[in-house]
Amino acid sequence: MSPWLREHRFALGAALSHLRKSPGSFLFNVLVVAVALALPFAGITLLDNVRPMSEQLSVDPEVSLFVKPGATREQAQSLEPQLRQILQGSNARIVFVPREQALDDLKERSGLSAALDTLGDNPLPDSYVMTLEGVNDTPDAARIDALVEQMGALAQVDTVQVDSAWVKRLAALLGILRLALLLLAITLGVVVIAVVFNTIRLQVLTQREEIAVSKLLGATDNFIHRPFYYTGALLGLCAGAVALGAVTLALQPLNGAIAEFARLYASEFQLAPLGALELGGLLAISAGLGLLGALLSVQRHLARMR
Repeated sequence: MSPWLREHRFALGAALSHLRKSPGSFLFNVLVVAVALALPFAGITLLDNVRPMSEQLSVDPEVSLFVKPGATREQAQSLEPQLRQILQGSNARIVFVPREQALDDLKERSGLSAALDTLGDNPLPDSYVMTLEGVNDTPDAARIDALVEQMGALAQVDTVQVDSAWVKRLAALLGILRLALLLLAITLGVVVIAVVFNTIRLQVLTQREEIAVSKLLGATDNFIHRPFYYTGALLGLCAGAVALGAVTLALQPLNGAIAEFARLYASEFQLAPLGALELGGLLAISAGLGLLGALLSVQRHLARMR
């Protein structure tokens, strides 16, 4: 075994030995850190479940273009080549709706056929209905707005309406949730670092005499520091595992409540636990936060003992 591996094996053993001497204190600190980590972990789990659902909600917005009332049928139909040119490169379906068909549809849907017959002349204009496919985020919705502006500038066009505004609202809401989760994670990450910092500080104080003897025997700073680093990393790792376990267990009662709500919308949506890769990443982050707290504490308090 190489000297490097031997030194780290000894440091890990020393850290585990100290934890066995005071398991109650260690478990209490794990619980405190786990509570802090559970909130962002739960938020990440929620966003991970909502993200694919939002991607599947690929809206196909309809753009309705109304021709000016005074335009002739030939002028109205002459707009189609121009619309196809504007929509070139977009996956779009263009349907021309004559004013007569629009009136018939209105009579059928509204049930006011007799009242509409009393109007005499048809008040509805010729129109086009364009269905745009594969729109699911804010950039796509912004691109549609640009296309709508070009259509509105065409001659004989009276009004252009588009129903993609809710795509922007959905994307904006998810963006707010991600930002809120990031701020929450940063805040609670600082809490984790502070808890580990204080834990290592107390451990350094209790081992003050042992550290002093080690220095007299010629132990290097790295040799003395490593067990504390491992203690911080183990604290973060164990707390992360407890937090993830708590979040996973909480999904079962939550899914029971969600199932009742989802049935009202003929949906089978359920919250699923994170995948192995995501779990490994969160555990690594937890251990990293613990290591950072230990590093800051060791550098601050052991420096005073030199």
